[in-house]
Amino acid sequence: MFNKQKLILWVENYLFYPKSVFEYFLAFLLFPLSFIYCFIVVFKRYKAKPKDFKTPIVSIGNLTVGGSGKTPFLIALAKDYKNVAIILRGYGRDSKGLHVVTHLTHVNISGDEAKLYINSLPKALVIVSEDRVKAIEEAKKRGAKIIFLDDGFSKAQIKKFDILLRPKPEPKLPFCLPSGAYREPKSLYKKADLVACEEKDYKRVVKIVNQTSKMILVTAISKPKRLDNFLPNIEAKIYFEDHHMYKKEELEKLIKKYKATSILTTTKDEVKLKEFNLPLSILDLHVEINDDIKKKINQYLANFG
Repeated sequence: MFNKQKLILWVENYLFYPKSVFEYFLAFLLFPLSFIYCFIVVFKRYKAKPKDFKTPIVSIGNLTVGGSGKTPFLIALAKDYKNVAIILRGYGRDSKGLHVVTHLTHVNISGDEAKLYINSLPKALVIVSEDRVKAIEEAKKRGAKIIFLDDGFSKAQIKKFDILLRPKPEPKLPFCLPSGAYREPKSLYKKADLVACEEKDYKRVVKIVNQTSKMILVTAISKPKRLDNFLPNIEAKIYFEDHHMYKKEELEKLIKKYKATSILTTTKDEVKLKEFNLPLSILDLHVEINDDIKKKINQYLANFG
């Protein structure tokens, strides 16, 4: 029987931390495709002509696929400023085009990350759009003084201050997809204005809200094993694909199967789960950023008066 959960975990383990001879052989076999992919990515980057929007634009990105803590990092940065706009693509949403996200916007329209931003930063302007240039123009029209781009490093057509988050541990193999976890060559770290290393420049802090006696972990984030260091004793771990839109019935079945007293989940998942009125326990994760990082960003912002 096909097990989607196991496939998701295998793909992530293969890309980031291959162990078996088969996985290393597969990476070697696919390397020509990785080379072609890298060439296209680099060609597009160097061909792009960055547009200057005469507005401070700070991009939070990473070179690898999957989660690296961009969302909590951006929240931790943006909370210190006024007239902030946050722009993101809105992965996992059912909608298309540009949408200004409010507290009334359904998560299916906004996507889970945008909903988390508006919940965490209620005074921010949050815009989802496949076209970041259009979204920046819309943010400027609405009076934004500082624009944060979620996952904007690859948008070389936009003049911006690039922050790259460097995870710890890093992927075993330094190759691009499909032979490794990098979606852009690892050498591009040198192109960033600032590289923030996990555990050195920022750290994750987690507390559990509404902990109960028999919890099951349910999450739809990339690389869910990164939660292991923060977990108490739980009955089971159930992983869905990144940005999965839950159904109440599937969650009720899991609660019944494991006789759980609550579902333990992340704040990113919570925005999709709370409408079901099921018992939830929350892994409340936030990021603490070193003052040196904030100082460098403030130096960039000072250039705009």
